Amino acid sequence: MIKLKDGYTLMHEHVTIDLSGVKKDFDCKLDCFEETVEEFKELYRLGVRNVLEVTNMGMGRDISYIERVAEATGIQFIISTGFYKEPFLPQIVYEKTAEELADMAEKEINEGIGDTKVCASVLGEFGTSKNEMTNTEEKVFQAMALAAVRTGAPVTTHTTLGTFGEQQADYLIEHGVKPEKIIIGHMDLSQDLDKILRLLEKGVNIGFDTVGKLNYCPDTFRAKALGEIASEGRLPQVVLSMDITRKSHLKSRGGIGYSYLFTDFLPLLKDSGMTEEQINTLLIDNPKRILEE
Repeated sequence: MIKLKDGYTLMHEHVTIDLSGVKKDFDCKLDCFEETVEEFKELYRLGVRNVLEVTNMGMGRDISYIERVAEATGIQFIISTGFYKEPFLPQIVYEKTAEELADMAEKEINEGIGDTKVCASVLGEFGTSKNEMTNTEEKVFQAMALAAVRTGAPVTTHTTLGTFGEQQADYLIEHGVKPEKIIIGHMDLSQDLDKILRLLEKGVNIGFDTVGKLNYCPDTFRAKALGEIASEGRLPQVVLSMDITRKSHLKSRGGIGYSYLFTDFLPLLKDSGMTEEQINTLLIDNPKRILEE
């Protein structure tokens, strides 16, 4: 059972991640320990106390690294298990059955990860390709749904540019996962409010979790869409984050840094009419409901 610390919770971040092998780009190996610690100390000063860390098997997850950042900053990291998406899946996903993959994830939840005593609490991030779910991605979805039903753990997904989110939700619900335990990720990147509202009607949660990635989507869309979602009474189904994954995203490397959501995006939300209470719904109440209940 997860017990969150009192304060804000970011719901889709990577403390360290390594996708550099597949991407052939060393920028995609986020391993700047001292710089990361400084950024998370700043987050702590801004009121963040919990971060859902969504790096899993095959993505360069490093439990000891995460623990060292936690110890240095006072922030609690909620750890994830599972498998990402093609072409980033480890070979084991192609070799094992969905049942066997589910068993692996369940073991990390119930017994701990590797030889550590650290247990995963969330299944994710697992995802689909742009506008499709490949056969192997479907195997992962089947495995994660199995593990979610057996453990009761929340699931958090990756959509490629906000595509295929409705199909992800339908698949998971049809396979027995409770809608209130599902987060469909990166839906801000769809830039399609009608699609977002249709998805929310299914009872699932969504991530506006690429805040600040302006090359994909302007923050003005995110702010306007959140206002519309609030007017529809659906704000209790939305979580926020930034999805920092590259060295160049760090402030010390010229990027916007992890704190941008608080220093730049929240003022934009307030300017657009969002109240402190609504912001607390997004950053405190919703994570608490999804992760703790």
